[in-house]
Amino acid sequence: KPFCIRALGCPCATACPVCVNRSTPTMLSKVLGAAWQPSARAVGRLLAGNTRSFAAVVLPADSNQALGIANYAKDFIGGKYGDDIDASVWERIEQFHTDSVMCGISALALKTNAPTVLREEALTYSDPKGATVFGSSAKCAPEKAICANASAVREWDSNGTVFGYNPNIPGHTAGEFGHNDFYPVVMAAAQVTGQIDGKQALLAMIALDEIRGRLAEVFSLKSYKIDHVVHGAIASAAVYGALLGASAEQIESAIGMTVAHYVPFRAIRAGKQLSDSKGASAALSTEAAVLSMRRAMRGFVGPKDIFRNPEAIFRFFEPTTGTAASQNSVDIALVNKVRWGPGPSPFNIVLSHSGSDFAVCGMHFKLGLYEHQSAGALEAIIYALVHNPDFAAGGLGAIENINIVAYEPAFGIIGDPAKKDPKSRQSADHSMAFIVSRLLVKAMKSGKVPSTMDAAWIEFMLSPYDYGKDALYDAETRSLFPRITFEHGGAEFDAKYPDGIPTQVDITLKGGKKISSGMVMYPSGHARNTSADLKKILEYKNRMLGDIVFAERKVVDSFVGRLVSMKSASAAEVGSLYDFDWSSIRSHPCID
Repeated sequence: KPFCIRALGCPCATACPVCVNRSTPTMLSKVLGAAWQPSARAVGRLLAGNTRSFAAVVLPADSNQALGIANYAKDFIGGKYGDDIDASVWERIEQFHTDSVMCGISALALKTNAPTVLREEALTYSDPKGATVFGSSAKCAPEKAICANASAVREWDSNGTVFGYNPNIPGHTAGEFGHNDFYPVVMAAAQVTGQIDGKQALLAMIALDEIRGRLAEVFSLKSYKIDHVVHGAIASAAVYGALLGASAEQIESAIGMTVAHYVPFRAIRAGKQLSDSKGASAALSTEAAVLSMRRAMRGFVGPKDIFRNPEAIFRFFEPTTGTAASQNSVDIALVNKVRWGPGPSPFNIVLSHSGSDFAVCGMHFKLGLYEHQSAGALEAIIYALVHNPDFAAGGLGAIENINIVAYEPAFGIIGDPAKKDPKSRQSADHSMAFIVSRLLVKAMKSGKVPSTMDAAWIEFMLSPYDYGKDALYDAETRSLFPRITFEHGGAEFDAKYPDGIPTQVDITLKGGKKISSGMVMYPSGHARNTSADLKKILEYKNRMLGDIVFAERKVVDSFVGRLVSMKSASAAEVGSLYDFDWSSIRSHPCID
């Protein structure tokens, strides 16, 4: 059975087999099981007074974690744990949801390919008991509506990001990526049932982010060339099932089907030029997960106890019996019967249900359009502009060299010199050279640099137009490419990721002046950044994207206002939250 932990204070709000508090740290290993061997330092960090207060269920490695996730989703969304969620958590989930919707509808307004294709496809699957796509009241098959909306949300690669790193919970530092692409799952369930009000919908979104966020903390999919969206698909199946009233066993079955049948590999991200599959990966995986959940509710039985299944991805890549686990060499010798026999999963899972330390609170915002690993470089460039007026005054021609020092995987992925010649929008937003160059061009053309970091982030915010076909081949932008060099920061930088985004930018101007940022760890938008006025910057971003969709600012503000105040919305208002007059949106040529 799951155990309840209160990292700060005791006793537990509900009866549980073991209660852990500051005075009994030795009990923590008993709760988390033999698979986890904590150091004294790790236990101290978990129980120290500077951690966020939280209460959680623990799914031990030697338990049926698929069934445990199912029970957690049903219990949490159903209100079993009461209403002890900190106001900061509600604010974060509202911000991330609003941000995702504005990304999605603006991608549709600019006629991006995958969201447009999938939206049109969804509308051909009419279902009067289904869900809706952005900008429509017509009901269609729920999994198709979810696929279309999730694709739109992800298209700009500008919504929230998780790095899978929580040092407050031992064993939760695997460092898997992930994005806030999955809120359409909750909205579709609300439309199907017609009984989910704003507060419960947000609660379900918190649960969805909690499940996928904690999975990202314990299992690194990218280490095995598997796309990060698998964690979100598992969470989607659990939350959709919980909202539709599925049994825990049915949810377990859907999770089993999702993992056994629908595992996407990072082939969709390989190469210098990326396709629609990269942006639509979360959408397609979630479509399969929700379809699996619907099938399970009709009686289809999928694989049980999938996390302990030795031939599913978790124990296949990180075996817990018969051989040592290694991310560099996977033992698949079929004669090793112990390796393929019964055993625990590779990890414990801690899922918060109360307090302030939810996974969503450790997720990061993108303050504009850019690949998340470039945030440190952008912060450094903006800082150089704000604090060195002569740098901006000299123009692009005054730049001799920009050397970017970064960590792995940033150095090897978006810092790859081969990506200095992007030929598509999807490739441009994964090119550090393009992203940095585009911001500098924008800054130099503005004529004046604001005196504060917040104002500069707003003034130079990268928009969809900075990745359109005109920007992609802009001569000034490309003139900077040969002057940008990359350097791996080595062990010093690598060790600081994913806690932060360790990046250093050294700018050499013609004439010999050098400007160095020093190491940037927590750029604006990062969960651990404390200097940026996040509300102010996000408000600008929402309006920037909203102005692409709606002709009048008052319509933008009204639409955003409904999203921001969603917690107080009725079930009927939640059901129509994504609806707007599609025929009256601004007309644009395709951005690509």
